[in-house]
Amino acid sequence: MGDVFTTLDLLLFFGILIGVMAVGLIAGWKEETSEDYFLAGRKIPWWGVAGSIFGSNVSANHMVGMMGVGFSIGFFQSHFEFGAILGLMVLCYGFLPVYRKLNVYTLSEYLGRRYDDRSRVAYAVIMVFIMVAVHMVPALYIGSRTICVLLGGDAVETVAAATTEVEGAAQSSDPESAKTQQNVRMPYYIAFVMALALISAAYTILGGLKAVVWTDFLQSILLLGAGILVAALTFNAVGGWGEMMSLDRAEDFANQKMHLYLPSNHADLPWSGVLTGLFAMHCFYWGTNQFIVQRALAARSDHEAKVGIVAAGFLKLLIPFFSISAGTAAFYLFRERMPDRTIAPDAAFPELVKLIVPTQFGIIGLIAAGLIGAILSSIDSMMNSAATIVTIDIYKKYINPNATDPKLIRVGRLSIVAFVVFAALMAIFVHDPNSDENFFLKIVDYSSYLTPGLLVAFAMGMFWRRATGSGAIVTMIAGIVFSGVVVFAYDNYLGKIPEVVVVFGTKLNFFHRAVVVILLCIAVHVVVSLMTRPDSEKSRFVWTDLGGHSAGDLSRLAFKILISIGVFIFLGASMSKELLSPTASAIFAAVWTLGMFAHRIYQKNIAVSDSSTVSNSPVLLSILRDDITWAGLLCSAAVFMHFYFY
Repeated sequence: MGDVFTTLDLLLFFGILIGVMAVGLIAGWKEETSEDYFLAGRKIPWWGVAGSIFGSNVSANHMVGMMGVGFSIGFFQSHFEFGAILGLMVLCYGFLPVYRKLNVYTLSEYLGRRYDDRSRVAYAVIMVFIMVAVHMVPALYIGSRTICVLLGGDAVETVAAATTEVEGAAQSSDPESAKTQQNVRMPYYIAFVMALALISAAYTILGGLKAVVWTDFLQSILLLGAGILVAALTFNAVGGWGEMMSLDRAEDFANQKMHLYLPSNHADLPWSGVLTGLFAMHCFYWGTNQFIVQRALAARSDHEAKVGIVAAGFLKLLIPFFSISAGTAAFYLFRERMPDRTIAPDAAFPELVKLIVPTQFGIIGLIAAGLIGAILSSIDSMMNSAATIVTIDIYKKYINPNATDPKLIRVGRLSIVAFVVFAALMAIFVHDPNSDENFFLKIVDYSSYLTPGLLVAFAMGMFWRRATGSGAIVTMIAGIVFSGVVVFAYDNYLGKIPEVVVVFGTKLNFFHRAVVVILLCIAVHVVVSLMTRPDSEKSRFVWTDLGGHSAGDLSRLAFKILISIGVFIFLGASMSKELLSPTASAIFAAVWTLGMFAHRIYQKNIAVSDSSTVSNSPVLLSILRDDITWAGLLCSAAVFMHFYFY
């Protein structure tokens, strides 16, 4: 099996995977009700919620794809992690209380109750497509490709080894020459795609969400262990974090990788796009995405759901430092040790492992297990969530409303079989295992065509009582149409204006596109809703009524957000003009952010307490147990990073 896997590596690799599968099968054994199968009986503890949300989100696309982006572009990719905290807060304190109050299985159910069945079906169809075609397929692709590269040796001609000759071959008169010199052999690639699909399907089909949550928790530990180990070995190889930063500062500013902001006309990660469009996409991904939210719906209490979400946020903050920055360190390491090699971004992780990880100690087996665990934890989550939507929102709603629990479970299992077969075939026949593109960014690009209308429908339905079902369904469809129209208009008209190109580039970045489409969708939703009659009963399913808040609470929250945005803009402008250092700006912004949470923490834990016990330890213990306390610290840390790595 190649020259990097020893017998000990293989024993550890297969032993860990078999052990995790066994845990999943035991945990989900004999699920008898649909609530058990699809929502784990609503008995998941906070740490299970945290591990499953993290594991569902972080797949090989992160471990391999994000390292590839860090390798080829730089630390700028960290916006995907730091900005995710905003989306988690929107879920935790905006959408989740409403979902749990209504006791829904799927987010489609919420749209059906807030609007009508048209919105419910539209969301179900779009989300199943996103989960299966946009996320499952790439997970199988990138995981299988990475295993092929790791195997190396005589078994597989790796991407990295072949790409040294691709450039010259591409200039050859023989087109087949270029094709054959960059080759992950398809028989091996196909075998690994099928193996990953079958393994993840086995325990997901039999054990339901409980099996998924337990395996996700264990696989998250594997992922963190493997990622941190690779990062530590990488930084050690380049001389430490400080040496990597010195190497980066020695580059021309345009070539430096260890900062967050790129010009607004950058093709991949423009600063204006990541601070607007990406933030909006985070709100969709974390707040209205079935395969993420389903874990929080399965929590045994509202408090444990919130604590689990916040804990998952702290885990997210680790990714830039063990994945993205390690990719940047790999860039300098490869340049020093392999100056004549050309390495594709998505091959950076396996090539790095082969270069820096010592053999004969089983470490590569552990790392490979962590990688496969990351793949499985995402695939199983999407299979289960897609099956939940099909079973609850399509089969039970329209085909067999009186279906028994065993029948619903059987339909869910058959749905998973169909999804995994489709995803495996797509991964084999559609995706090129020798691609040299940053596949992570392409996934985000594809998703952003489908999601703006969904986000607007959820947000306006949640926070605007006057929103109607007709406004929602028109907005969902318009979001997809607008995405294509905006690209066409920019490519053929606006993108030819020099003043526009200076700001937004020759091609419209998908983050900028998302902002424009969201604004258009909001306008459509408002206009159509005002032209149609609202349903007074459905208008009660909003954040203020179901979350136990007053209109004043919403106004005060909006005021805090607007004031904070103003403060951050002021700090950013001062920093860009060198009136404040990044460190000073980061500290001030973090303190300000925590201050925005302080009043709520005070109200919940001190103001309501008897004055004689204010200084006693029970109050301090209450503060430490309060999810809002940790949410404030999490947001402060994320804001600090946004300024510190300017």
